[in-house]
Amino acid sequence: MQPLYPSQEILQNVFSASSPLTLHKTSSTPKPRSKYEAPRGVFNTWSAIDDAKNKAGQLSNAAIQELGKGSAKAQAKAGNIEMYSMQYYAACTFGGLLACGTTHTLVTPLDLVKCRRQVDSKMYKGNIEAWGKIGRAEGFRGIYTGWGPTFFGYSAQGAFKYGGYEYFKKTFADLVGPENAYKYKTVLYLGASASAEFIADIALCPFEAVKVRMQTTIPPFAKGTFDGISTITGKEGFAGLYKGLYPLWGRQIPYTMMKFASFETIVEMIYSYLPGTKADYSKSAQIGVSFTGGYMAGILCAIVSHPADVMVSKLNANRQPGEAFGGAMSRIYKDIGFGGLWNGLPVRIVMIGTLTGLQWMIYDYFKVFLGLPSTGGPAPPPKELTA
Repeated sequence: MQPLYPSQEILQNVFSASSPLTLHKTSSTPKPRSKYEAPRGVFNTWSAIDDAKNKAGQLSNAAIQELGKGSAKAQAKAGNIEMYSMQYYAACTFGGLLACGTTHTLVTPLDLVKCRRQVDSKMYKGNIEAWGKIGRAEGFRGIYTGWGPTFFGYSAQGAFKYGGYEYFKKTFADLVGPENAYKYKTVLYLGASASAEFIADIALCPFEAVKVRMQTTIPPFAKGTFDGISTITGKEGFAGLYKGLYPLWGRQIPYTMMKFASFETIVEMIYSYLPGTKADYSKSAQIGVSFTGGYMAGILCAIVSHPADVMVSKLNANRQPGEAFGGAMSRIYKDIGFGGLWNGLPVRIVMIGTLTGLQWMIYDYFKVFLGLPSTGGPAPPPKELTA
């Protein structure tokens, strides 16, 4: 009985000559040019594009090599940094300073509009209109009103937040033991981040008070950061710099708890869906995962902390001298209502998502540059659980 389907040999003989995937032997004798074939040089654009791609690839490879050389030099100068040593915590502290100070300063125009719309929702209809009005009235510098206290304040906050998080995470893990630290790692992340942020906000609060007042008074009440500090202390004393501390804790501590715990969880989930392990991926790929996890975590952070963020702006702008904290909160809430607590949320989601993604990218890049492992990823269970 003949087989129902043709054999592989028959199929190959029939279709091999016409298949576009068949590899043909090339002849050393050049094929004569047809009269219908375009002369050489007519479509040089294609070769120019290919040349550009090749040059871009060469530049990319060269940049990677230079970064590798720079990283090797930095590691040689810093020496072999041991995990959880004083050098390690110093590196994490400086990485946090870079990550938060630069990114918050970069998005000052978004923060300016957000704060003004939180204080007066009718001031601007949207960001483009706001920047247009501010630019026409105050020039380009006006769009960056408050960048000074933003840079100083969030540099200090980032240093204490990231460095403190690494310190408290290790300290709490040692206190509860490796088995409990692995079982309740999310609780560990939450406790470490809350402890670090509690301290970081004490450093941030004076600069935040100056920033908010500069951004919500037209024209700004002070010429710069230290002029603003002296103006506030001259009128209200040193306590005037800290009258927004409680709502700042109310905003930043839940924000940071969500930021670190969700980041660690999201990064672990990303690696669990990818083939292989975290160690199988290049440093640049790991930093890309850090940015993605940070951006997603930032969206959650913005939603959780936004009502407190509105209150911080309102209290710093509208709290009367000598007015009690509870009385000021009650008065402001009566004025704006529950809906007013969510003014400016879309802008803040974009701002915080971008901020958080960039912060984790910069922070982990700095760690990797010094030869340290990037943050996050699945941790192996302790021997007690695998035995």
